[in-house]
Amino acid sequence: MHRPALSPSRAADFKQCPLLYRFRAIDRLPEPPSPAQVRGSVVHAALEHLYALPAAERGPETALSLVAPAWDLLTAEEPEFAEAFTPEQRDRLLAEAQALLSGYYRLEDPTRFDPESCEQRIEVELEDGTLLRGFIDRIDVAGTGELRVVDYKTGKAPPEARGFAEAKAMFQMKFYAVALLRSRGVLPARLRLVYLADGQVLDYTPDLEELERFEKTLIAIWRAIQSAGATGDFRPNPSRLCGWCAHQAHCPAFGGTPPPYPGWPQEASAA
Repeated sequence: MHRPALSPSRAADFKQCPLLYRFRAIDRLPEPPSPAQVRGSVVHAALEHLYALPAAERGPETALSLVAPAWDLLTAEEPEFAEAFTPEQRDRLLAEAQALLSGYYRLEDPTRFDPESCEQRIEVELEDGTLLRGFIDRIDVAGTGELRVVDYKTGKAPPEARGFAEAKAMFQMKFYAVALLRSRGVLPARLRLVYLADGQVLDYTPDLEELERFEKTLIAIWRAIQSAGATGDFRPNPSRLCGWCAHQAHCPAFGGTPPPYPGWPQEASAA
């Protein structure tokens, strides 16, 4: 069993809507898988398997050949994914995944470098006791020791008007940067977002003071989560994002009733 921890996705949930955090992290209510989620999982798994091969074998045809096995592995672990899609929908989803992987080769050449790790699990306790936990798509280390954190996005890059450094994706990347800073004592030299849908690579260089401020933000979020967890007072925060929420039937903002609060998990992971 795992001690409750803060992950990028659950931190984003709480910021968006505390009740959504409760439904996902504490009640663990089931959610139907969306095509975008499953397609993203397939692409991530294919890229992980691609980088497990020797560099010379990481050509485009090999990447495409890894899509179907990635689907098979995913649906073996999560059978409901297979049940959620018709054969025609599955074929379309896998074709879209292959198209994203083909586009990847216009952004990076995986035959020219070896990452330090892929799908790296990271867990670190901050000085105040806040536990951070997550998985990093890829970590690259240069010969001179510089660290690059890479995250693949199967959607499109956010509009510039939203402010790249403050986008949801950058929140995730700063989270990883803080986790690596505190676990390795190394300030990542670059945070890289690879947007496969529209072929954009966005690089960001954090500085130490910025990450120290962001660390305080993470601590504040976790304290707010713990405070809500002690009382069960996770309130809904209605917004335009409610249209994509799978839990409206349980949400008071839509006339629903949450299930009885099971209490703050003492042993099970809240990450």
